[in-house]
Amino acid sequence: MTWIYTLTAVFIVSLVSFIGILTIALKMEVLKKIVMFLVSLSAGALLGGAFFHLIPEAAEEFGFTLRLGVFILSGILVFFALEKIICWRHCHIPTSKDHPHPVAIMNLIGDAFHNLIDGAIIAASFLVSFPLGVSTTVAVLLHEIPQEIGDFGVLVHGGFGRFKALLLNFASALTSVLGAVLVLSLNVKVETIAWFLVPFTAGGFIYIAGSDLIPEMKKDIVPLNSLIQMFFLLLGLAIMLALVVFG
Repeated sequence: MTWIYTLTAVFIVSLVSFIGILTIALKMEVLKKIVMFLVSLSAGALLGGAFFHLIPEAAEEFGFTLRLGVFILSGILVFFALEKIICWRHCHIPTSKDHPHPVAIMNLIGDAFHNLIDGAIIAASFLVSFPLGVSTTVAVLLHEIPQEIGDFGVLVHGGFGRFKALLLNFASALTSVLGAVLVLSLNVKVETIAWFLVPFTAGGFIYIAGSDLIPEMKKDIVPLNSLIQMFFLLLGLAIMLALVVFG
């Protein structure tokens, strides 16, 4: 039954990635106006996820040691290297559906790592008890909703069409199933997997937000838009902080 409970839970969590479907009814002109605000929300959610969730969780489990700093830095460096590989040839082709911006691909990779961890954590919780598994699933759901909204905005901003962005976001979310299957198959404690992946993913989130998303936000210098971007950035941070404080 543990397998059924776990796989059902992670699949429900994966369906949250389709939250961007709420924008399908919007005209493209309207979506283009709000997409940068979704990018701002994503930047806040990524930074909040890293500094309010992942790093404190890793520090609580393993201590704030040199090893923790090395793993966070390794996430930053690996994502920097990935972006270099993706952008190996300097390109002047405008962003489009056929030529997506690298930030969208980077965001998909970072989100895939994050979802892998979520699936592993849910599975490990169900191995302990059913109530713990349910409470963990609810916590992950609350955490995923604001981030998936932002991730969808990043994919659209990066050049993907809305339907393709939804499908890619869902494909990235399905790595949670892989994480769950690995933990259930090996019947291992979550610490065995999380000791490296949690701080590594935090480093990836910091890199994506700091080097890709925030610079994109800086390109719009209209005062009112800048204020709204700051609001959504702070909103993303506030939501992630609230999930820690009240969760």
